[in-house]
Amino acid sequence: MSFLKLAKKRYSVRKYQPKKVEEAKLLAILEAGRIAPTGANTQPQRILVIREQEGLEKLSKGAKVYGAPLALIICADHSVSWKRPHDGKDIAEIDASIVTDHMMLQATGLGLGTCWICYFDAKVIRTEFKIPDNYEPVNILAIGYADSEPLSPDRHITLRKNLENTVWYETF
Repeated sequence: MSFLKLAKKRYSVRKYQPKKVEEAKLLAILEAGRIAPTGANTQPQRILVIREQEGLEKLSKGAKVYGAPLALIICADHSVSWKRPHDGKDIAEIDASIVTDHMMLQATGLGLGTCWICYFDAKVIRTEFKIPDNYEPVNILAIGYADSEPLSPDRHITLRKNLENTVWYETF
């Protein structure tokens, strides 16, 4: 499948079947995150896999994962992330998001549904999962088998802005 076809196929799933995600698929998703590019190859991502009922119940205290049987909490380790020398910008969150995107698209390619979640109570998540102080929970990726009709890949024709509204050449 071409990249654009895969990207257009992916949508936010908000209802999942109770079926567990197979170990081989989980490992393929994690491998996609492992090979994702990061600034200066610092690899600041720290991924917490949540798939047991107890963990999913703890997760529900701070985030809604829509009944997904698997969730990944993607954290950024600020103690190792690259900082831009000119202004000190820490790109740990950017790296964590690149990793999340790679895993999300890999899951889609494996026939799984995902929902990228940024709306969560970081303090609750940090406390429930004993996340170290130098790790920042950046994203949660809910993963599982969708229990709803997939959205049309053609939806982007009307739901996304035209290139003329988002792209400039040479100067603004």
